Amino acid sequence: MGTVSAQTSRSPLTAPGTTVHPADAPGAPWWHDAVIYQVYPRSWADADGDGIGDLPGITARLPHLRDLGVDAVWLSPFYVSPMNDAGYDVADYRDIDPLFGSLEDADRLLATAHDLGLKVLVDLVPNHTSSEHAWFRAALAAGPGSPERDRYVFRDGRGPNGDEPPNNWPSVFGGKGWTRVTEADGTPGQWYLHIFDVTQPDLNWQNPEVREELESILRFWCDRGVDGFRVDVAHGLVKEEGLPDWHGAVGLYDEVLTEDGPQDGADADAVPDADGPVLDHTGTGRAPMWDQDGVHEIYRSWRTVLDSYGEPDRILCAEAWVKPEERLALYVRPDEMHQAFNFDFLETPWHAGELAAVIESSLRSNDAVGAPTTWVLSNHDVVRHASRLGLPQDGPRPNGIAADDPQPDAELGLRRARAATALMLGLPGGAYLYQGEELGLPEHTTMPHDVRQDPTFHHTKGEVVGRDGCRVPMPWTADGPSLGFGPGDHPWLPQPEAYAALAVDRQEGVEGSTLELYRTLLRLRRELGLGGNALTWDDLTDGDVVAYRSGEGADAVLVVTNTGEAPVPLPDGEVLVASGPLEHPGTLPADTTVWLRPTAR
Repeated sequence: MGTVSAQTSRSPLTAPGTTVHPADAPGAPWWHDAVIYQVYPRSWADADGDGIGDLPGITARLPHLRDLGVDAVWLSPFYVSPMNDAGYDVADYRDIDPLFGSLEDADRLLATAHDLGLKVLVDLVPNHTSSEHAWFRAALAAGPGSPERDRYVFRDGRGPNGDEPPNNWPSVFGGKGWTRVTEADGTPGQWYLHIFDVTQPDLNWQNPEVREELESILRFWCDRGVDGFRVDVAHGLVKEEGLPDWHGAVGLYDEVLTEDGPQDGADADAVPDADGPVLDHTGTGRAPMWDQDGVHEIYRSWRTVLDSYGEPDRILCAEAWVKPEERLALYVRPDEMHQAFNFDFLETPWHAGELAAVIESSLRSNDAVGAPTTWVLSNHDVVRHASRLGLPQDGPRPNGIAADDPQPDAELGLRRARAATALMLGLPGGAYLYQGEELGLPEHTTMPHDVRQDPTFHHTKGEVVGRDGCRVPMPWTADGPSLGFGPGDHPWLPQPEAYAALAVDRQEGVEGSTLELYRTLLRLRRELGLGGNALTWDDLTDGDVVAYRSGEGADAVLVVTNTGEAPVPLPDGEVLVASGPLEHPGTLPADTTVWLRPTAR
């Protein structure tokens, strides 16, 4: 999100032929190798015609996921919310926003998914609530020093009259990270912290009531039958004691943004990471609002709650933008979370050496704590990888693409995206897919500014385009209103013309289509047990090639990815699947991945 694609320092790859990751033990839990599909509810399927996706629409389209071959679905927030940040500003964690349906609709969705053999994860937003949450309203009414205010991060201001914020922290959406309230008697009062939008006040995780409430919310949804939780901003709940000033960036931007633009004095050596921590030039520094050690006590208590439900495991997946990998691995120790998104992999440019390095270092870091690695290439916060990989790979990853920005090479981006997905789905561990990537959907890069809704765009006065381009509604049919998204003609975000040719009904059953490629990859991954296999580097890994063997002996599958511009030789063997056409026997074209069972060498 406007960040440089900086790589942490990594050791050279081990010698080819060395197994760098062991196979799972027999009977490993379901989440070790699960492929989980993210549904963004506003943009999946609209049943009632209001232009916004809803729970009945999701339920009706669940057979698509069964046929795709995924194991579970993760739903982005559907809770009661004023929707200032697309539902990540929660006003009631125990009810469904009428925009999406009702609790009965949620129960029906859960039952239908389970009948189809799909598990269901829901989003949990524990760093902050909406400013319309009953707790925050009570905090405003109760005044300074009250138990109600202690549920949030309220502080007196600095300066003679308290006119300055308690510290210099900015919001990751732009502007100041603090807002001053007006007290009941009409006088200027305390300030409250909001690392995100002004309508998203941060909770005080030192308060026992906060901890008890979130554990109660976990139980509420487990009792309704959910199979796990993706935890939003998992690295942000605990802030450094004393809330010290910070002169680096806080994430999302290359500079600290204030209401007046970039803030002077940002640490020139700091490397910001999307949604998360800032690393100093040594790669070890941590901003005081991210990745504090106190978060781990919270997750150990949550793990106890989920484990109390018995088999099959209910899981926690951390959205934690944390570097280095060894630090991220702390979140998935045996008594904490089950998974953590591997954003290092997502951030890696299309370069064989860097891809191989991040794969090895990620596996070794997680293996050290006995946890699987969880791979991801796209989600609702980043430019879709079908477009991201069509941009030059030597610059920053943009936070959105506007019509007047350099445009991705669509053909190149899709070819690389298919190859990257085939590389990822051959790896051991779990994987997450983002809705529409199985169709090869690109970012909407020419969206008019007057329809954008991301708070990032508005708080930065358009300086940062934001995430709307990856959140555009799904195309189900090439013809009809909103490309089959719903019965109305006006979805909440406009769909680009390119989506019609990529609709589900245009790809289903079509040999070589991206949809059929995904179906084949997922079927073979399951049949061959690739998610639980050992990984050994093959001696083809060199220069522009990443090559690894999944499994051992005659049944091992060789996965080879060519990130270069010229074809490379392939060994003899049975081709199981390729991300693109193999025009000449014995060679792998540029930007292509193949799975094959090689003839004994």
